[in-house]
Formats: sequence, C-alpha cells, structure tokens
Amino acid sequence: MIYIIMGVSGCGKSSLGAVLSEKLGWTLHEGDNFHPQENVEKMARGEPLTDEDRLPWLLQLHEVIQRERCSGSDALVTCSALKRHYRWIMLHGAKALDQDILPPIAPDVFFLFLQGDYSLIHQRVASRRGHYMKADLLHSQFDILEPPLEEDNVLTLDISRSITDVAIEVEKHIIKFKPSPAMP
Repeated sequence: MIYIIMGVSGCGKSSLGAVLSEKLGWTLHEGDNFHPQENVEKMARGEPLTDEDRLPWLLQLHEVIQRERCSGSDALVTCSALKRHYRWIMLHGAKALDQDILPPIAPDVFFLFLQGDYSLIHQRVASRRGHYMKADLLHSQFDILEPPLEEDNVLTLDISRSITDVAIEVEKHIIKFKPSPAMP
C-alpha cells in the first residue's frame, strides 16, 4: 500500500510521515527532497511555484510511487499535491498530461489529506526555522488548493487533533483496507 500524505505547507505532512514510518516500519519518501534546486531557490525567495515548476517534481514522485508499487512494498510519500491534476500526475505520470480520461486510482494507493484552518497553519509555518518555505507563500497554497474528493481514495484528517490521534485513525484505515496475507 502507498499512502500519500498531502496538504499545504505546515500542515504536518513530515511529522505524521515520521510517526507512521516508525510505527509501521514503512519507508518514508519526503517529497520536498525531490524538488529541483531551482524550485527550492524560488520558494526561498518567496516566489510561488507554477504548474511548470512543479511538473518535473511530480513526475519524480510518480516514479517513486511506481517503484514502490511494483516492488510490492508499503510506503509513505509526502507531497503538497494541492491540485487534482497534480495528484493525477503523481499517480499516472506523463499520461495525465495527454489524456482527459484516466483509469481510476489503484486500490492500493490512498491520500491522507491533512486539513486545517489558515490561522493554525500560518502560526506553525511562521514559527518553524530552517525551512525554505516561508509563511508569506502559505496564502498562495490555500488559493490553489483543490481538496480531494471521496472517489480519490482519500482519508481527510483534522490537524487540530494530536498527531497520536491522527496516526491511530490512519492505522485503523490501513487495517480496514490492507489485504490480508494469503493463508497457506
């Protein structure tokens, strides 16, 4: 199974990913580590990324997801995945650029949408140190955010709850949807 932890900057993707990775023993792929250096520099200057800026990053994340799925591994991937089109690129790669109708999301891929209000997340972003994403850019992320729909294999999680409570809810989701190993 692949769980893509998504939401605007500062919503807790990396924190939840780290907790789940440790509890479950799943590999965690931190999406920010796949940004081209030009994207990091642009965000550090306070400039929002364009769709064109994000495309190589999303295609790299697609490769990571496909590699994990093909190996039969369970993994976590963090990515803002703000627009539905971005999520389709992550799932279907370059095919999402050429086709209007794509196959449904694979039953072994789920999105964990970390949802919270602007003031809470702005406070978190403003207080963190050493991250290239500045609080000034948060508004641009909320402006383009297209929350996932139920048919997108999504579990929406309220970030005002403790990370422990959120992780427990994810674990219950995994138990509900993870296929049981075949009996001998």
